Amino acid sequence: MPDRDAAAWLWVRERLAGLRHTARTGAAPAEAPAVVRTAVVTDSASALPADWVHACTADGRLTVIPMPVMVGAEIYGEGEDDITGIIALAMAAGKSVKTSRPSPGQFEQAFLAAERHGYEGVVSIHISGGLSGTADAARLAAGRVGIPVEILDSATVGMALGMGVQSAVLAAEAGLDAPAVRAVAAEQLARTKVYFYVPSLEQLRRGGRIGAAASLLGTMFAIKPILAVDDGKIIPLEKVRSAAKAVARLEEIAAADAASRPEGQARLAVHHFGNPEEAEALADRLAAALPGCPRAQISSLPAVLAAHAGLGVLAVIVGESGPAAAEIAPPAVAS
Repeated sequence: MPDRDAAAWLWVRERLAGLRHTARTGAAPAEAPAVVRTAVVTDSASALPADWVHACTADGRLTVIPMPVMVGAEIYGEGEDDITGIIALAMAAGKSVKTSRPSPGQFEQAFLAAERHGYEGVVSIHISGGLSGTADAARLAAGRVGIPVEILDSATVGMALGMGVQSAVLAAEAGLDAPAVRAVAAEQLARTKVYFYVPSLEQLRRGGRIGAAASLLGTMFAIKPILAVDDGKIIPLEKVRSAAKAVARLEEIAAADAASRPEGQARLAVHHFGNPEEAEALADRLAAALPGCPRAQISSLPAVLAAHAGLGVLAVIVGESGPAAAEIAPPAVAS
């Protein structure tokens, strides 16, 4: 199912358009236009909408590194191959599905490309280091290029990571240097939460994301846990006795979190894998419960995350809209 470009993400497009207009015309005759000095790199676990990525990658301002997924002996790259169906069939057949980090060489090529495009620095923002060694691969590559590279472990996944990346692109559009862009992204990431439900803990156990004891407990007692990503790791939040109750409780937790955010600032995303109708229904109920919040963006979980969560997962990301263009101050120009 294609990404739904919901009103929840129009704020990003509007603010990018506003920044570009300022760069063309100047907010006032005496002001110099913002010069984009910083490129942003991320990985495909960020779950960014495909059309948004396409709009931001033409000039090298944003690069998304595909994360490899291994199905049996075959290796596929997220975004390079249509692997969602392949993973689903493999899981249904009980075949091995594993993931790996991108190579340092992939990051080196991305950083060198940014340098060739004339950028003065790079901010590289990645899936939690508690779940993947992706940020470590980026660090290995950072010392091999001639421009400074700021590495940011997002300590999260999915569109929670994506929200940080979107804020970083906005900050780069405003002309901030790499350390300042990193700071904007980190502040945005600190305001995101990931809540999710999986019908079975087995795939998480196989990938080493939860312990064998927790998986066995869930199987023996038919427990359907609500999970969260906290401090970069997957943690159990609550234990529920049925799938229907687990989804209802996931909805309650996400809605309560969104309602606690500053008025008009909450933003939502819903991820699924193989169950788009459930995701649509969940987004509908969240929209009814949160009339002041734009409807959630709905998208399939990135393959690298689906490989660990398994079929039937439902995840809700709760975050906040990024800073307005006027709130992102470009660096002072020396006289």
